[in-house]
Amino acid sequence: MNQKVLIIAEAGVNHNNDLETALNLCDAAKESGADVIKFQTWITEKLITKNVQQAEYQIKNTGVSESQFDMLKRLEFSQENFRKVRAYCDKIGLTFASTADDEESLDFLINLGIPFIKVGSGDIGNVSFLRNIGAKQLPVILSTGMSSLADVDISIQALQEGGATDITLLHCTTNYPCPYDQVNLRAMLTLKDAFHLPVGYSDHTIGDEVAVAAVGLGAKVIEKHFTLDCHMEGPDHIASTEPKAFRKMVEKIRHIEAALGDGVKTPTSSERRISKVVTKRIVASNDISKGKVITAEDICVKRNDIGMRAAEWDRVIGSIARKDYLPDEGIIL
Repeated sequence: MNQKVLIIAEAGVNHNNDLETALNLCDAAKESGADVIKFQTWITEKLITKNVQQAEYQIKNTGVSESQFDMLKRLEFSQENFRKVRAYCDKIGLTFASTADDEESLDFLINLGIPFIKVGSGDIGNVSFLRNIGAKQLPVILSTGMSSLADVDISIQALQEGGATDITLLHCTTNYPCPYDQVNLRAMLTLKDAFHLPVGYSDHTIGDEVAVAAVGLGAKVIEKHFTLDCHMEGPDHIASTEPKAFRKMVEKIRHIEAALGDGVKTPTSSERRISKVVTKRIVASNDISKGKVITAEDICVKRNDIGMRAAEWDRVIGSIARKDYLPDEGIIL
């Protein structure tokens, strides 16, 4: 992964199975400062059985009660459309990625050319699929929603058994939108401590505070659902971020990223310039004749651009004045 925070605009299914909408999402993601736009790729018959009901949030967000199969079939984006989207991303200088939800879709995306494999939370513990993903020898970003540390451990082992050597873990809470009191952002640090792998955060909250906070805690990847309009029809739009707000989030992340620095505690170049006129130094508190033994009564500490630093107080006491000093003149040994 890049040293800078990788920001993924999670378009997911927000194209509503419309190519023009997908291309518009690419333009908006590019203009919003995202590094990557990511979709979801599946063949419905290979992903889900026909009678599985929608999740509660899907029913609530769409207002339609139907099977997941029917919903996903309506949203299934063709491979031909994905080829066009990938080509368009190349044209505008935006990285294309997509989550594969089945083996055939994975092979398609690999052949299409993706920079990393994103594994959704639904495939935590899917050891055969994860081993196959590991064998592709690409960087892997693994979302960890709906899972325990033990579940994540099993998944990492499966990826590594397949051959994966570059794995990033994303903490997330699988709820759309996710209430703040269910985020548990410190779990991201638990993942880092437990597995000694890079970590990031897949954000399903409203607003950008949690994503920005995650960067402050050390996230290397931020994924945020992205839409052209939160009021569009579909299961994920309401929990997604519109372009203007996404741009503001990117700006905040880049500011925090710059502010984190390298961790070395040392004065900056600007501080060194400022310190010349604001650092407190040892100056004469009265007339001091050359050759006099300097006592505490002879000196005091004030801001001055010449003289020994205040930290040298004990060294100056008892020293011999090398010259005559007037009051407020900086003492130099």
